[in-house]
Formats: sequence, structure tokens, C-alpha cells
Amino acid sequence: MIITMDKDFGGLVYNSGMHHAGVLILRLEDADRDTKVEAIRNILDQYADKIEAHFCVYQSGKLRIKK
Repeated sequence: MIITMDKDFGGLVYNSGMHHAGVLILRLEDADRDTKVEAIRNILDQYADKIEAHFCVYQSGKLRIKK
């Protein structure tokens, strides 16, 4: 699983259609480091079994999982 805030990278992966282990795009541009770390912990605690090999976007407290 790759965790990034780089929307361009996410777009490349999503549009390529190639197999991947999973991508998590964080849309937390104005958040501080601690907030980002906490968001990642919460996502992994709650969704680890659902996000593997999926393209995911986290924004405004919501996680979208694209299959």
C-alpha cells in the first residue's frame, strides 16, 4: 500500500489500470503532521481488510474505496 498526498501520482496509478497493492490518497493539505498520522492510524485500524489492492481517497473525514 502506498500512502501519498500526491494527486498526480494517484491519477497515474488509477488511470493506468495496472494491478497494484493499494493506493491511499490523503486529501489533508492543511492538516499538521499529527493529524495526518492519526488519520492514517484510524483508516488502517478500521479498513485494513477492505483497502488492500484498492484505490482509496480520504477527505473530510470520509474514505472512498474504488474497486
